[in-house]
Amino acid sequence: MTDVTEAVFAILLFPGGLFVLTLGLLLKGVDRKVVARLQRRVGPPLYQPALDIIKLLTKETLIPDTANELAFRLAPVLGLTGMLVTAALMPIGGVWNGVSGLGDLLVLLYLLPIPAMGLMLAGGSSSSPYGSLGFSREMCMMFAYEMPLIASFLAVAVRVGGASGSLLSLPAIMDYQFQHGPLLFDPVMLPAALALILFIPGTMGHGLFDIPEAEPEVIEGPLLEYSGPLLAVFHLMSAVKLVVVLELGVALLFPNPLVTTGGGGVLVNLLWHIMKCLVLLMVSVTCFRAATGRLRLDQGFSFFVKYTSPLALVSLGLAFLLR
Repeated sequence: MTDVTEAVFAILLFPGGLFVLTLGLLLKGVDRKVVARLQRRVGPPLYQPALDIIKLLTKETLIPDTANELAFRLAPVLGLTGMLVTAALMPIGGVWNGVSGLGDLLVLLYLLPIPAMGLMLAGGSSSSPYGSLGFSREMCMMFAYEMPLIASFLAVAVRVGGASGSLLSLPAIMDYQFQHGPLLFDPVMLPAALALILFIPGTMGHGLFDIPEAEPEVIEGPLLEYSGPLLAVFHLMSAVKLVVVLELGVALLFPNPLVTTGGGGVLVNLLWHIMKCLVLLMVSVTCFRAATGRLRLDQGFSFFVKYTSPLALVSLGLAFLLR
């Protein structure tokens, strides 16, 4: 398989494309169902997110007269495309090594903010005051949760690189864990692991960090004026982003496959990977969302600056000292 064919396959089918869209909608359904059970509600069926997408695809798209139509239509497509490309770069232990030459932490740092940029473009182009408020909130929160992410990436790179220097290749980071054990169980990396776990609800805007789209305050903010297929694309973007950040957490902390040899190892390792993503979803998003309210914008920003970023910096400092 040539590099171009491999990249197209990865973006359209697996591990991006059809696979990540299906898995994302399923994880969204599990999240909603478990949150409902924790709150003593029956909750929707697991396939409800897919039904919501189908319903929105049958509706009419309404665009405000004063909106910038080109930017308004481009925003959800930009976000979804960026996440599909990112999903194609995510390696899966024992299943997929990622697109050759592109599994780099620096590349991920450029790609992961694309959904937030899509939301900001949506809010800014909609001509709605609530969209503008959502734009500013999303931008502030992005600056806040990117800081612990960058520090965590550096801590992992330094810890894995050792005396030879920092190692930014995600497949190489996974290979290190195959040989030396998961970084999740490395005492030096525990603060950075906690920072990464807190990054996930921050970037997804769940629980305490449901700030840019807070319904009682800014009425969905950037998404207020969206309807029909364009809103469906935003929901698909959110589903794919959920899978991407969960897979990133698995790849950096516990990518080790369950089976290393044997013909059926790929399927077993894929199911094992999905199970790890599901456990991380429960820990970082579902229980978090069910048990917490919402912070103010200044509180959410301060949380990542004062508490989460220092956790990652502790691991970064220890990794430097113990190289």
